[in-house]
Formats: sequence, C-alpha cells, structure tokens
Amino acid sequence: PGALVEPASYAPWAHQVAQAGYTVKIARFPLNLAILAPKQARALVPAHQAYVIGGHSLGGVMAARWAHQHHPVALKGVFFFASYPDQKGRLDHTSLPVLSLTGSRDGVLNWSRFRTAQKYLPRETTKQTITGGNHAGFGAYGPQKGDRAATISNHAQQTSIAQALLKWLATLH
Repeated sequence: PGALVEPASYAPWAHQVAQAGYTVKIARFPLNLAILAPKQARALVPAHQAYVIGGHSLGGVMAARWAHQHHPVALKGVFFFASYPDQKGRLDHTSLPVLSLTGSRDGVLNWSRFRTAQKYLPRETTKQTITGGNHAGFGAYGPQKGDRAATISNHAQQTSIAQALLKWLATLH
C-alpha cells in the first residue's frame, strides 16, 4: 500500500485480479507505512511458488527494494502503480519484467523523480498511462491532498488497473 493508505483500499482491483484466478495478498504495515517494515513481504511470498510483487506510491518503492535485495528465482516480476524504483531498489541490472502504471491526472507523484528513476528500470518494462486517472484512484480511499481531480470514475480506474495487471501477468507464463 501507499503511505498512510489502508490496505482494504486496494480491494476493488485486487478482487478483479483474484476472480481471474490469481492469489492476491495485500500487506499490512505499522501505521500504514511500508517503510516501517521493509521485510514484511517475507511473510507473504510463497516458498516455492512463482509470484510478483508491487505497490502503489511508497509501497512500490519498497517492493522494488525487496526485489533488488531478495531476487529469488520464484520472483517473476514487479509492478508499480504511480511509483518507481529508487537507487536502493534499482532493477535495471535484472531481467525482471516490470509493469509501470501512472494516471494522467496524478498530482501527487513526483514526476521529476519518476522521470529520473526510469534509469533504474529494466529493459523489459511495460509502461501505461491511465487517461483521466489520478494518484488516489490507484486505491479507493477518496481525495488526496495535492492530487488532481480524476476525469474518470474510481470504478473505471480500478477496472483499468485490473485489466492492465491481468494482461501483464498473462505475459509472464
């Protein structure tokens, strides 16, 4: 989850992905801050089963750090929702497939850092912008300070997220 965002906020797109046959787990963190429990993924990832990891906003940064530090054979990809890897989570030296989704109306994402961080992404990065989507629309938690108003409904953005994630997951088999 993104910083200070309740995990349940991601239920709409997660439910759609689960209905397609994938197991979806959303981590809980102290004070809803992934940075306070960077090894939390260890409790969620299956021992010998293929999985992907990802997150929204700060959650994506922390997912990239996990992938960079732990990169087990079972890890098959990383996804970012309005997020990017930082230098501690750089993935450019891996062959991991990556999905990067942004919203065209995102007023919270630091776009300058986002552009700079592109150098930390591997060659196999699928990038997609959800037209009319905003930062808060990657979850279902209502307006966020500094964000721009979405021009699509939250339901439409959640559906776009699920469809993009499912399409990307299908390429990993």
